[in-house]
Amino acid sequence: MMALVAIGLGSNLGDRLHQMAAGLQGLAADVGGLRCSSVYESTPMYVAKQPAFLNACCTGTTRLRPDELLARLKVIEREAGRRESAARFGPRELDLDLLLYGDRVIAEPDLHVPHPRMLERPFVLWPLAEVAGAWIHPQTGRTINASAARISRGGLRLYAPPAALEDAAAAPPSVPRVAKVPDSISGEGDG
Repeated sequence: MMALVAIGLGSNLGDRLHQMAAGLQGLAADVGGLRCSSVYESTPMYVAKQPAFLNACCTGTTRLRPDELLARLKVIEREAGRRESAARFGPRELDLDLLLYGDRVIAEPDLHVPHPRMLERPFVLWPLAEVAGAWIHPQTGRTINASAARISRGGLRLYAPPAALEDAAAAPPSVPRVAKVPDSISGEGDG
């Protein structure tokens, strides 16, 4: 049976967009029909003294059980260089979070769905609203759009459109990666 899933992607070490694109490539083997949000830059939320993060969310379908999907996300993180001993909420090459798995609510020692902190994180809710705004959070009964509207965007800034992450994920390693693009509000970026 296929399940609709939502996954958060983040990186704040190295070539952040490339790390996230590699994560997306890794997901494609087990999650079909991937649809990505814009990429946002965010200030670190829990541990301030570290580089800014890039964040995005994607949705897709999978045949993997929730525990199998979580295990796959951990393998992709390790392949990107993430170490298990890394400090919680600290810098990381790649962070993949299982945010939602259909309408399931799971509370196991190593698996919590919906993600327990997603409703307090603008870097999750605002990108997720782009690709799954009508999805109803199985615990609150509110849509992702309504949940996003309840919190401030805080230090969230548009970094690149959805195509930037998708194109970077599709590009072979020899092709230069997408540069940071200006956002339409502030005009900042490399261009």
